[in-house]
Amino acid sequence: MPVTDNNIIIFGGGLAGLSAGYVLTMAGLGVKVFESDSVVGGLSKTITHDGYRFDLGGHRFFTKDRGLNDFVKGLMGEELISVLRKSKIYMRNKYLDYPLKPLNAIFGLGISTTIEILLTYAAEKIKNLIRKPQNISLEDWVVSNFGRKMFNIYFKEYSEKVWGIDCGRISAEWVAQRIRGLSLAIAVKNAFFKLTAKDVPSLVDVFLYPKLGIGRISERLKEHIEAGNNIVLTDSGIERINHSNFKIDSVVINSHGRFVTEKAVEFISSIPITNLLKMLHPPPPENILVTASQLKFRDLVIVAVMINRKRVTDQTWIYIPEQKIPFGRIHEPTNWSEKMAPEGRSILVAEFFSFKGDRIWNKSDEDLISITVENLENLGFIKKDEVVDSVVLRVPNAYPLFEVGYKEKCDEIYKYLDRFKNLHITGRSGMFRYYNMDHAIGSGINTAKKIIKKMQDTRFGRGVEETSCMI
Repeated sequence: MPVTDNNIIIFGGGLAGLSAGYVLTMAGLGVKVFESDSVVGGLSKTITHDGYRFDLGGHRFFTKDRGLNDFVKGLMGEELISVLRKSKIYMRNKYLDYPLKPLNAIFGLGISTTIEILLTYAAEKIKNLIRKPQNISLEDWVVSNFGRKMFNIYFKEYSEKVWGIDCGRISAEWVAQRIRGLSLAIAVKNAFFKLTAKDVPSLVDVFLYPKLGIGRISERLKEHIEAGNNIVLTDSGIERINHSNFKIDSVVINSHGRFVTEKAVEFISSIPITNLLKMLHPPPPENILVTASQLKFRDLVIVAVMINRKRVTDQTWIYIPEQKIPFGRIHEPTNWSEKMAPEGRSILVAEFFSFKGDRIWNKSDEDLISITVENLENLGFIKKDEVVDSVVLRVPNAYPLFEVGYKEKCDEIYKYLDRFKNLHITGRSGMFRYYNMDHAIGSGINTAKKIIKKMQDTRFGRGVEETSCMI
């Protein structure tokens, strides 16, 4: 693809990068997407193995944005099915409904514990009337909104298991966004009066899902990009980004072990922002590199266990805060779509939250499978002799880790990257933000629209201010 005035290169073939590539392709622009993995989709890909299919932890599509909803429905057509969300929390050797249902909580945790939850909640509400709470950490925010007892029971153990750090170090800005609009009062109303809670995404009980796994959304985007005579290359990672005067001149790609230099007029990055900065040549100022080194990601180890049984549970997710059980969440893909396993078989997927190089990450596949099967058997889900196969995957940079102070660090990095005339960052990893699937897709679409507008304004001679890399 020769360099013309409408060539765009996209780093990363996840949902954000592919959504941007799709919109640009539909606008008649030249696009090349480079993905370092062997398949597209990033964290939202579907793994296939001997007739079994599973996602990296299970991903639902739900959005309150009608335009995004129509976009995905139009893209996927009859591949989409509606799935009823049924989730439970396993704690204290009992299964409790999630979202919270008061009667279930009373009988599950006991009346005295439930009364204590309500009393500490009321105490915090009174305290908040007297003085405005200073919510800096996840612990601050949850205690302020739910009470101390609810924090200790429902939030502390699981949050620290997922993120690997103390709740006092996790930013309140993240948790406020993650469960925005949710309070104990809303959860109680939802339980007693059976509200649909459409304005609270955490309580959504029906979501859309492709019959053959969430990765089909990325695959469909790829198919459309290629049908528009554009290119999506897998096993092709970015090695170096050459720039001068705050303008990207070219990139060096490692494609199947062959190094190639590519040029374009606009560049979109959806790869981890920390990796992007390391690839810049010449490198960024030392203060930017130091700041970037303080942004961390949480990694993920996935163990999928294939079962010689039609169904094991009736749940979409089961959350497991208990520290004595090494994985934090399990799901059964056949409860999302019957097409996810051969007839008469099922599959359980366990998520181990990890840091690259830690004890879990460094365990052998055999040990991880043994640990998973043993715990699933102890929980009463399966018997060892029902296991017919298994797969272990290690997923680096799965989730941005939102420590207290991360926003100020990101703002410093954004300010530096914003000086580049033809670089645009997008997506969860690309912007170091907690994006659900709809947000990732939306960020890619918005980035593409901004580039299209920039090119139109340039073409018609209206003069454009330097386009910000922010969306």
